[in-house]
Amino acid sequence: MHRSRFALLALFALLPGCSIISALEGGPDRDVFELRAPSFEHTSCGRRHQTELVVELPKTRGTLDSERIMIRPSALQTQYLPDAEWGDTVPVTLQRLLVQGLGSYDSFSHVGRAPLGLAGDYALISEIDAFNAQINGDAITVRMAVKAQLVREMDASVVSREAFDIEIPAASSKTADLIPAFDLAGQELTAQMTQWALRATGVNPSSCR
Repeated sequence: MHRSRFALLALFALLPGCSIISALEGGPDRDVFELRAPSFEHTSCGRRHQTELVVELPKTRGTLDSERIMIRPSALQTQYLPDAEWGDTVPVTLQRLLVQGLGSYDSFSHVGRAPLGLAGDYALISEIDAFNAQINGDAITVRMAVKAQLVREMDASVVSREAFDIEIPAASSKTADLIPAFDLAGQELTAQMTQWALRATGVNPSSCR
């Protein structure tokens, strides 16, 4: 590996909220990144609810169901960063962020990808519309858009529906500028979806410490 390659890896390793897994695990000459939830600290919301929340794998179209990091030069064109990718597919990445974000609160007895028994009490179902960088003239932004439903498993009733749309500006379309913007967008999306899910299940987020 050349000295410039080491310098690049060192730069990315210092970026807040994201981390390199391994430069060797991705495709040819692609570094692998992981986004992080806003907080991993245990947060108390008062009395614990004896309920299970299952975060189902989000759905999305085929071009986003990939480890590749999407960038859209126009509304009709899709490309991927040539030198970087996610550690998991986009749906698995969002599912992990939500499990970690919601799991940091004590409002649920269990938060996971699957119930502990036959079924959980609530299921968070979502569909990803955008998880990409986009170019509009001289403006470069990272956009994450998700439609979500919280469903009560007992009677399959929809407790709440919400749409989330996050846009974070990036300094350029270079990977070194895009990854921190993806990180901020992922943290904001996770925070908003977590607060919504707490309220939908009867928890006041302002009471959480």
